Amino acid sequence: MPTNNFRKLISIFWTFLRISPLTFGGGYAMLPAIHREVVETNGWMSDDEMTELLAISGAAPGGVGVNVSALVGYHLAGIRGAVAAVIGITLPTFIIVMLLSMVYAILQSYPKMQAIMEGIHAAIVGLIAAAAYKMAKSSIIDKMTLFTAIATVLVLLFIPISPILVIGSGFVVGIAVVFLKQKWGMKDPFASKETKSQAPMTNRAADYFIADGI
Repeated sequence: MPTNNFRKLISIFWTFLRISPLTFGGGYAMLPAIHREVVETNGWMSDDEMTELLAISGAAPGGVGVNVSALVGYHLAGIRGAVAAVIGITLPTFIIVMLLSMVYAILQSYPKMQAIMEGIHAAIVGLIAAAAYKMAKSSIIDKMTLFTAIATVLVLLFIPISPILVIGSGFVVGIAVVFLKQKWGMKDPFASKETKSQAPMTNRAADYFIADGI
Protein backbone atom coordinates (compact mmCIF):
# COMPACT_ATOMS: atom_id res chain seq x y z
CA MET A 1 0.00 0.00 0.00
CA PRO A 2 1.45 3.42 -0.95
CA THR A 3 2.55 5.57 1.99
CA ASN A 4 0.10 8.38 1.13
CA ASN A 5 -2.86 6.00 1.12
CA PHE A 6 -1.79 4.49 4.44
CA ARG A 7 -1.48 7.95 5.98
CA LYS A 8 -4.95 8.86 4.74
CA LEU A 9 -6.41 5.70 6.29
CA ILE A 10 -4.71 6.49 9.59
CA SER A 11 -6.03 10.05 9.40
CA ILE A 12 -9.58 8.81 8.74
CA PHE A 13 -9.35 6.29 11.57
CA TRP A 14 -7.93 8.82 14.03
CA THR A 15 -10.51 11.47 13.13
CA PHE A 16 -13.48 9.21 13.80
CA LEU A 17 -11.78 7.65 16.82
CA ARG A 18 -11.63 11.12 18.40
CA ILE A 19 -15.25 11.93 17.52
CA SER A 20 -16.84 8.85 19.06
CA PRO A 21 -15.95 9.19 22.77
CA LEU A 22 -16.71 12.92 22.81
CA THR A 23 -20.31 12.73 21.56
CA PHE A 24 -23.06 11.43 23.81
CA GLY A 25 -26.34 10.28 22.32
CA GLY A 26 -24.90 8.72 19.16
CA GLY A 27 -26.63 8.98 15.80
CA TYR A 28 -27.74 12.51 15.05
CA ALA A 29 -25.96 13.84 18.13
CA MET A 30 -22.69 12.95 16.37
CA LEU A 31 -23.46 14.92 13.23
CA PRO A 32 -22.20 18.35 14.40
CA ALA A 33 -18.84 16.83 15.37
CA ILE A 34 -18.57 14.81 12.15
CA HIS A 35 -19.48 17.86 10.07
CA ARG A 36 -16.91 20.01 11.86
CA GLU A 37 -14.09 17.49 11.41
CA VAL A 38 -14.88 16.47 7.83
CA VAL A 39 -15.93 19.82 6.33
CA GLU A 40 -14.38 22.55 8.47
CA THR A 41 -11.25 21.08 10.05
CA ASN A 42 -9.96 18.71 7.35
CA GLY A 43 -11.73 20.14 4.29
CA TRP A 44 -12.37 16.65 2.95
CA MET A 45 -15.85 17.48 1.65
CA SER A 46 -18.05 20.48 0.91
CA ASP A 47 -21.28 21.35 2.73
CA ASP A 48 -23.34 20.14 -0.23
CA GLU A 49 -21.52 16.81 -0.44
CA MET A 50 -21.92 16.28 3.29
CA THR A 51 -25.63 17.07 3.11
CA GLU A 52 -26.11 14.48 0.37
CA LEU A 53 -24.32 11.83 2.42
CA LEU A 54 -26.47 12.70 5.43
CA ALA A 55 -29.62 12.25 3.35
CA ILE A 56 -28.47 8.83 2.18
CA SER A 57 -27.34 7.85 5.69
CA GLY A 58 -30.68 8.80 7.22
CA ALA A 59 -32.55 6.71 4.67
CA ALA A 60 -30.34 3.63 5.03
CA PRO A 61 -30.87 0.99 7.74
CA GLY A 62 -28.71 1.18 10.85
CA GLY A 63 -27.35 3.98 12.99
CA VAL A 64 -26.89 7.24 11.13
CA GLY A 65 -23.55 7.93 12.82
CA VAL A 66 -22.04 4.68 11.57
CA ASN A 67 -23.66 5.14 8.16
CA VAL A 68 -22.20 8.62 7.74
CA SER A 69 -18.78 7.41 8.86
CA ALA A 70 -18.82 4.57 6.34
CA LEU A 71 -19.90 6.84 3.48
CA VAL A 72 -17.33 9.51 4.32
CA GLY A 73 -14.58 6.90 4.57
CA TYR A 74 -15.63 5.33 1.27
CA HIS A 75 -15.75 8.76 -0.39
CA LEU A 76 -12.19 9.45 0.74
CA ALA A 77 -10.45 6.09 0.35
CA GLY A 78 -12.83 3.45 -0.96
CA ILE A 79 -13.61 0.26 0.95
CA ARG A 80 -10.52 0.56 3.14
CA GLY A 81 -11.50 4.09 4.09
CA ALA A 82 -15.01 2.94 5.02
CA VAL A 83 -13.60 0.15 7.20
CA ALA A 84 -11.17 2.55 8.91
CA ALA A 85 -13.93 5.07 9.62
CA VAL A 86 -16.37 2.47 10.97
CA ILE A 87 -13.76 0.90 13.25
CA GLY A 88 -12.76 4.34 14.47
CA ILE A 89 -16.33 5.42 15.26
CA THR A 90 -17.40 2.15 16.93
CA LEU A 91 -14.35 0.96 18.88
CA PRO A 92 -14.34 3.67 21.60
CA THR A 93 -18.12 3.45 21.91
CA PHE A 94 -17.99 -0.30 22.49
CA ILE A 95 -15.37 0.05 25.22
CA ILE A 96 -17.04 3.04 26.89
CA VAL A 97 -20.50 1.45 26.85
CA MET A 98 -19.15 -1.68 28.50
CA LEU A 99 -17.53 0.37 31.27
CA LEU A 100 -20.51 2.70 31.74
CA SER A 101 -22.90 -0.24 31.91
CA MET A 102 -20.97 -1.69 34.82
CA VAL A 103 -20.79 1.67 36.61
CA TYR A 104 -24.47 2.47 35.98
CA ALA A 105 -25.56 -0.95 37.27
CA ILE A 106 -23.89 -0.10 40.57
CA LEU A 107 -24.86 3.59 40.88
CA GLN A 108 -28.22 3.85 39.10
CA SER A 109 -30.19 4.25 42.34
CA TYR A 110 -28.13 7.24 43.51
CA PRO A 111 -29.81 10.67 43.04
CA LYS A 112 -26.62 12.22 41.65
CA MET A 113 -26.42 9.59 38.93
CA GLN A 114 -30.04 10.27 37.97
CA ALA A 115 -29.29 14.00 37.83
CA ILE A 116 -26.29 13.35 35.58
CA MET A 117 -28.42 11.31 33.17
CA GLU A 118 -31.07 14.02 33.00
CA GLY A 119 -28.41 16.60 32.18
CA ILE A 120 -26.99 14.39 29.44
CA HIS A 121 -30.46 13.91 27.94
CA ALA A 122 -30.97 17.68 27.77
CA ALA A 123 -27.57 18.17 26.15
CA ILE A 124 -28.39 15.54 23.52
CA VAL A 125 -31.51 17.50 22.54
CA GLY A 126 -29.31 20.54 21.96
CA LEU A 127 -26.82 18.55 19.87
CA ILE A 128 -29.59 17.17 17.67
CA ALA A 129 -31.09 20.65 17.26
CA ALA A 130 -27.69 22.01 16.19
CA ALA A 131 -27.30 19.20 13.66
CA ALA A 132 -30.79 19.86 12.30
CA TYR A 133 -30.03 23.57 11.89
CA LYS A 134 -26.80 22.93 9.96
CA MET A 135 -28.52 20.40 7.72
CA ALA A 136 -31.45 22.74 7.12
CA LYS A 137 -29.20 25.58 5.92
CA SER A 138 -28.12 23.59 2.88
CA SER A 139 -31.19 21.36 2.47
CA ILE A 140 -34.13 23.78 2.74
CA ILE A 141 -33.60 25.74 -0.45
CA ASP A 142 -37.14 26.60 -1.61
CA LYS A 143 -40.79 26.47 -0.54
CA MET A 144 -41.15 22.80 -1.44
CA THR A 145 -38.21 21.68 0.68
CA LEU A 146 -39.49 23.81 3.57
CA PHE A 147 -42.97 22.29 3.24
CA THR A 148 -41.54 18.76 3.05
CA ALA A 149 -39.39 19.27 6.14
CA ILE A 150 -42.30 20.63 8.19
CA ALA A 151 -44.69 17.94 6.95
CA THR A 152 -42.18 15.21 7.78
CA VAL A 153 -41.71 16.43 11.34
CA LEU A 154 -45.48 16.66 11.89
CA VAL A 155 -46.09 13.19 10.44
CA LEU A 156 -43.42 11.58 12.60
CA LEU A 157 -44.66 13.38 15.73
CA PHE A 158 -48.39 12.78 15.43
CA ILE A 159 -49.00 9.79 13.16
CA PRO A 160 -47.98 6.22 14.12
CA ILE A 161 -46.38 5.40 10.78
CA SER A 162 -43.24 3.48 9.99
CA PRO A 163 -40.27 5.75 9.22
CA ILE A 164 -39.47 3.46 6.29
CA LEU A 165 -42.73 4.47 4.59
CA VAL A 166 -42.02 8.14 5.23
CA ILE A 167 -38.50 7.81 3.84
CA GLY A 168 -39.79 6.06 0.72
CA SER A 169 -42.38 8.79 0.24
CA GLY A 170 -39.65 11.40 0.58
CA PHE A 171 -37.59 9.88 -2.23
CA VAL A 172 -40.63 9.75 -4.51
CA VAL A 173 -41.62 13.34 -3.71
CA GLY A 174 -38.08 14.63 -4.19
CA ILE A 175 -37.59 12.98 -7.57
CA ALA A 176 -41.08 13.98 -8.75
CA VAL A 177 -40.65 17.63 -7.76
CA VAL A 178 -37.28 17.99 -9.50
CA PHE A 179 -38.59 16.24 -12.62
CA LEU A 180 -41.73 18.38 -12.84
CA LYS A 181 -39.83 21.63 -12.28
CA GLN A 182 -37.43 20.76 -15.07
CA LYS A 183 -40.27 19.69 -17.37
CA TRP A 184 -42.30 22.85 -16.78
CA GLY A 185 -39.28 25.12 -17.15
CA MET A 186 -39.40 26.29 -13.56
CA LYS A 187 -36.30 27.29 -11.63
CA ASP A 188 -34.27 24.21 -10.76
CA PRO A 189 -33.08 24.56 -7.14
CA PHE A 190 -30.07 22.40 -7.95
CA ALA A 191 -28.98 24.26 -11.08
CA SER A 192 -26.44 26.37 -9.21
CA LYS A 193 -24.89 23.24 -7.72
CA GLU A 194 -24.29 21.38 -10.95
CA THR A 195 -20.78 22.71 -11.33
CA LYS A 196 -19.94 21.71 -7.76
CA SER A 197 -21.37 18.24 -7.70
CA GLN A 198 -22.24 15.70 -10.35
CA ALA A 199 -24.22 13.43 -8.03
CA PRO A 200 -27.15 11.54 -9.58
CA MET A 201 -30.54 13.18 -9.34
CA THR A 202 -31.76 10.50 -6.94
CA ASN A 203 -29.10 11.54 -4.42
CA ARG A 204 -29.73 15.24 -4.89
CA ALA A 205 -33.47 14.82 -4.75
CA ALA A 206 -33.06 13.03 -1.43
CA ASP A 207 -32.24 16.43 0.07
CA TYR A 208 -35.97 17.09 -0.12
CA PHE A 209 -36.30 14.58 2.67
CA ILE A 210 -33.43 15.55 4.93
CA ALA A 211 -35.87 16.02 7.82
CA ASP A 212 -36.60 12.29 8.04
CA GLY A 213 -34.33 11.86 11.04
CA ILE A 214 -35.30 14.94 13.02
